[in-house]
Amino acid sequence: MVISVFRLLKPVVFCTLISITVANKCVAQSTDGNLSYIDPRIGNVGQLLEPTRPTMHLPNQMIRMYPKRADYIDDQISSFPLNMVSHRLGEVFAIKPDNSPLTPGSWDQKMPYDHDLEVTRPWYYSTYLIDKDITVEFTPGKKVGMYRFSFPAKSVAKSLLFNVYNNGEAKWSFTGGNEITGMETYHDDIKIYVYGQFNAKGTAGVINNNTLSKQISIDGKSAKSYITFTVGTPDVIEFRYAISYISPEQAKQNYKNEFTGVDFAALTHAAKNAWAKVVNQIGIEGGTEAQRRSFYTALYRSNERMVNINEDGHYYSGYDKKIHESTRPFYVDDWVWDTYLALHPLRTILNPAMESDMLNSYVDMYEQSGWMPTFPVLFGDNPCMNGFHSTVMFLDDYRKGIRGFDINKAYEGVLKNATQATMLPWKNGPKCELDDFYYTKGYFPALQKGEKETVSLVHSFEKRQAVAVTLGGSYDDWAVGQLAAELDKPNDQALFARRATNYKNLWNDDKKMFIPKDKDGNWIDIDPKFDGGLGGRDYYDENNGWTYLWQVQHDISGLINLMGGNNSFQNKLDQTFREGLDRSKYEFWAKFPDATGLVGQYSMGNEPSFHIPYLYNYAGAPWKTQKRVRFLLDVWYKDNIFGIPGDEDGGGMSAFVVFSSMGFYPVTPGKPVYTIGSPVFSKVTINLSNGKQFKMVAHNCSVINKYIQSAKFNGQVLNKPWFTHEQLISGGELELEMGPKPNKNWGI
Repeated sequence: MVISVFRLLKPVVFCTLISITVANKCVAQSTDGNLSYIDPRIGNVGQLLEPTRPTMHLPNQMIRMYPKRADYIDDQISSFPLNMVSHRLGEVFAIKPDNSPLTPGSWDQKMPYDHDLEVTRPWYYSTYLIDKDITVEFTPGKKVGMYRFSFPAKSVAKSLLFNVYNNGEAKWSFTGGNEITGMETYHDDIKIYVYGQFNAKGTAGVINNNTLSKQISIDGKSAKSYITFTVGTPDVIEFRYAISYISPEQAKQNYKNEFTGVDFAALTHAAKNAWAKVVNQIGIEGGTEAQRRSFYTALYRSNERMVNINEDGHYYSGYDKKIHESTRPFYVDDWVWDTYLALHPLRTILNPAMESDMLNSYVDMYEQSGWMPTFPVLFGDNPCMNGFHSTVMFLDDYRKGIRGFDINKAYEGVLKNATQATMLPWKNGPKCELDDFYYTKGYFPALQKGEKETVSLVHSFEKRQAVAVTLGGSYDDWAVGQLAAELDKPNDQALFARRATNYKNLWNDDKKMFIPKDKDGNWIDIDPKFDGGLGGRDYYDENNGWTYLWQVQHDISGLINLMGGNNSFQNKLDQTFREGLDRSKYEFWAKFPDATGLVGQYSMGNEPSFHIPYLYNYAGAPWKTQKRVRFLLDVWYKDNIFGIPGDEDGGGMSAFVVFSSMGFYPVTPGKPVYTIGSPVFSKVTINLSNGKQFKMVAHNCSVINKYIQSAKFNGQVLNKPWFTHEQLISGGELELEMGPKPNKNWGI
């Protein structure tokens, strides 16, 4: 029996508690148009590792909030942050309400809530704290936020408790009974400031030596404070605040900028309108309700980051620890290993001006720090993962017509990474002897089994990841060479064109896999399914050899030749989706916890797998791409709390869903071409920033009718499964005829 399982999450029909024109009326989802399909709870229980968070924020803006709890199953909230500084890298300034007599232990008490009374919308949050009989609401601005705490009528005590999340120096100070300022030290040395006001006057206090004291200020580590409102004050206590990464004075100015003449209702309305503008840029017809919910929730998550931290024409940079003047946005919080594949390419379509500002931010970071970043966050370039994939990002954007940044300075930065920076995973800085080996021999050397590490710079947990580094380096070097060609630098082009083929040096023709070699050029005898320690990190990274078999996006024809032609390539793809684990899932996942969303050896739950189902298009079997993509979307991206198959990574995985649901995907960032999959909607309309529209029309599209029978582009017969970025942004129309059985001759 076929049943719908998308309804693990109920429809959101929420009754807002805010004072707007529809005050005290329940507003059904349908009145919100496409916004009604967004459900921030999707994926709130992780497969094995991190869940998604129901994050309230404006698109790509600094203030982000979610209730602090383990995941959706957790029925207790520990606190509400005033800001999430960086995706999965910490929060600042905790707040929580209380209506009981305060004790030093009050700050540590968790707050049970009712799942069914929680409202999570990108622009508005509300929850009911059962034990306290308190309703909490929140709405975000750009650099501000606003909480409302509805206490029981005639409560004797109404308190707001303040705390910090980090162990560095912190302070709280109250003024006039209704003002608060604070400072929290983030990541050892970054001072973050808050300024706020309450709608009533109260009595302030602090925790000093584990004792409640009616002081109006406190300095020190783990600073805790509170303000209590007595009988006669409103039952609804409002707290408006602003955050600054620059100074206390700037926090106060940010407050004035966004709160002058603005109340909770107005801030909520503005936030909702900001989301409507983003979400309504893509219109869809057809598809199931579950598919629409998954799609628009993915689009919402694709707008979490990067975030603009420019405050009134200046910003703090963690790349030189200075304040800079600029009339342009300055964006931080990006993990390029996760986002260069789909999120940045998606933004080149939807918001090329913002993408330009982001590239300009990268160039500024390079000039400020001396290195082109790959994981740029508030405190600087966070050394994570492997590869210099910001190089691919620059090439892809440049070839898609993104300008407004210094391309020559950008090239200087990516060239320096390619010739002077270490390729070692989770390390930043100058090259070491392993990098010189790579430049000379054309591969990153691995250690033989049992051989002890001799290079001190190698990360003790992340290891050498020798195959992953070689394959990623080949792609990055290809991008350097291609960018050199764009900028008329023939010598660099020739050098990096040769380095782009380094992946071939680890191809083992007997095993038909990429296998590590030691420093003497000897193959290391491994089981590519399971060897390499935790996450396969001796040789691969978070995934095994079956995933890394396909990490040659820049030279797919070269990979096909290595495998012996199209038929062998197809067969290997088939085997990837069918090959067993040869052990229990428990044993496999104990070593490869990131490799979730399994279909055979294919891992839908990790970014390196995104392009793999689309590779059939390159080997004469587009119908298999159509079959695989539809299956993966249906199985692993349900619109429920389990609806993300791995770490979502702040838009990295969601962008894959957006692209694939629309029916096309950028397999090779750096080549301005999209390959066609199988859309889940009968019509998609993208309103482009140049005033034109791209349309995808899929006649007879349905859950069953997933196979392309024929295609046209701009009315002309299309017999290949590709179209260009130029065709898209020119306002092209892709027209597909869909059917229940494959047309095995189309697109070959």
